[in-house]
Amino acid sequence: MGFIKKGIIEARQYQQNIAESVLEKGSTLVVLPTGLGKTIVALLVIDKILGKGKKVLFLSPTKPLAEQHWKKLLESLEVPEENLILLTGEKKAERREREWKEAIIVVATPQTVQNDLKKKIANLKGYGLCVFDEAHRTVGKYAYTFVAEECKRQGVKTLGLTASPGADRKKIEEIMACLEIKNVETRVESDEDVETYVKPVEMRWIEVELPEEYKEIRKPLEELISKRVGTLRKLGYLFPNAKRVGKRGLMEVQKKILRSRDSWKKFRALSLHAALMNLLHAHELLETQSISAFKEFFSRMEERRERSKAVAGILEDRRIKEMLERAKSIEIEHPKMKRLKEVVSDESKTYIVFVQYRDQVKKIVEELREAGINAEKFLGKRKGVTQKEQQKTIRRFREGEFNVLVASSIGEEGLDIPGVDCVVFYEPVASEIRSIQRRGRAGRAKAGEVVFLITKRTRDEVAYWAAQKKEKRMRKMVAGWSKKGEGMGGKAERAKKQKPRGQSRISDYFE
Repeated sequence: MGFIKKGIIEARQYQQNIAESVLEKGSTLVVLPTGLGKTIVALLVIDKILGKGKKVLFLSPTKPLAEQHWKKLLESLEVPEENLILLTGEKKAERREREWKEAIIVVATPQTVQNDLKKKIANLKGYGLCVFDEAHRTVGKYAYTFVAEECKRQGVKTLGLTASPGADRKKIEEIMACLEIKNVETRVESDEDVETYVKPVEMRWIEVELPEEYKEIRKPLEELISKRVGTLRKLGYLFPNAKRVGKRGLMEVQKKILRSRDSWKKFRALSLHAALMNLLHAHELLETQSISAFKEFFSRMEERRERSKAVAGILEDRRIKEMLERAKSIEIEHPKMKRLKEVVSDESKTYIVFVQYRDQVKKIVEELREAGINAEKFLGKRKGVTQKEQQKTIRRFREGEFNVLVASSIGEEGLDIPGVDCVVFYEPVASEIRSIQRRGRAGRAKAGEVVFLITKRTRDEVAYWAAQKKEKRMRKMVAGWSKKGEGMGGKAERAKKQKPRGQSRISDYFE
């Protein structure tokens, strides 16, 4: 290991086996559960590529992730800092052009690399490897796809890393086509060469009943949703019954509406669509979050009344007025909150609580603190949250200043958050990719636990089982392709010839 510093890493046998396979078979997609060392595999491959006198490009989807990988490479490799470059769009073009020329390894976001390639201040001549971290993003118009095309032109070997490529067969084939994958290496926790390194993770489900007071409000809301769905159907838009409709499904319906040539019909349908998006969001908040989140959403809608006819139509509806009047007197908290406080009550353990909505993250932190629980929020870079603040929060969590981190989706993908004793899903997510990434935070260095808070007979149950089904399908597909590497070329070639796929059926999106 000529370029890897002594004593820095101790490569496990399966990591060495995967790295050898990459070097022998060429461009490879590596699918490894979170915590099993995808970065170590990349380091082993990078070491050999550098040994051949070639340069390396390492891509990460976000700036914090890129910086995290840059630091890891810097501490692991015998490469001078002036030749191991972290490129960001914040640097001036002249400086980036100089750094491209000096670099042996470039770590960057794909957007920065795409821009520099287009502006001709960079090229990939002399590069032997491009690492695509979180490779499941290599689809459609995302910048990864542009860089992958340039790699093909320059004959640069690609290495895709992901814990979860997804359950959509066509999407996986598109990823493999974009990266010109010739080989898939995958391991699961039960594989013989992996199981000794995997710590047991206990899965626990805590089911709660939606309070009767919530159900009384939910009923008129569902009637309003059903009525508007029926009107959309009469207008000629194929749509399932109200019980199965999801917000993502509505997004697909919107495309169909926009293609309509009948301007009156289009205007009417778009207004209905906008109203439905608001009503479905309110329904989701009531079922899975809290009555306070539900009421706050309608307060914000009130602020938008003058700007949106769809919003004004909802707020002027007699049933909505009656429903909101009834909601004013309801103070009972969602039963998930009580159970959450019980789950995270052990001060000797560390927890990450994943929450879908930013406002609810803040509310949960307030509630936990009132109960004497040492909790902090972790949010993405919006509304005044800076990268430095994010890093400070992670450092404080790692150093034990608090033991409960309540995170939005920013905490799911790749960030250098330490492993914890317990991961809590405040609500299940239907995405198998997000579910895998969340669960991967538990059981890294020691046995862990994953807890799902599920409201019975609501979309919580639907989301949980949707993710489970898709994950099972994903594992079966990837394992099959890993065993039959020779069969992938045809699949990838067919995917390459197809246009990037939009969803062909509205039902693909129902949750």
